[in-house]
Amino acid sequence: MAVKLDGLSPKELQALIAQAQSKMESARAEHIQSVKAKIDALLKAEGLQLSEVYAGRGGKRGRRAGAGIPKYRNPANPSQTWTGHGKKPTWFQQALKKSGVTADSLLITRPATKKAPAKKTARKVTTKKATRKVGK
Repeated sequence: MAVKLDGLSPKELQALIAQAQSKMESARAEHIQSVKAKIDALLKAEGLQLSEVYAGRGGKRGRRAGAGIPKYRNPANPSQTWTGHGKKPTWFQQALKKSGVTADSLLITRPATKKAPAKKTARKVTTKKATRKVGK
C-alpha cells in the first residue's frame, strides 16, 4: 500500500500516524496471540508445562533475605514504612521536602540490644625449644 505523503496537511499526517499506530498495535497483539497458540500447542503435544521448560518462570519470584525489614517510618502515619529498597514512596519524598526533615530523621530507631560481653579466652602460649647443634 503506497500512500503519497506530499501535499498532506499536518492534520492529515497526524490522522495517518494515529491510524498507523492503531494498526501496528492490533497487528502486534494478533502476532502475540499467534505465538502463544503455537507455544501452547507445542507444550501440549510434548506433554510439558511452561514451568518445566523455563524453570523459575511463571511462578512467584523469590524475595531477598532481609528485604522486608522496614528502615523508615512516616511520622504522620506510623503504619506507613519503607525498607529503603526500590522506589521511594510518595510519603517519603513529601516528608523530605519539609524543612528540617532528613532521611536520617525518618529512620526507625531500634532499642539497643544488650550483647553478652565477649568471652576472654586464654591464649595458649607456645614456646619453641631452642635446639642447639652441638659440634663434634
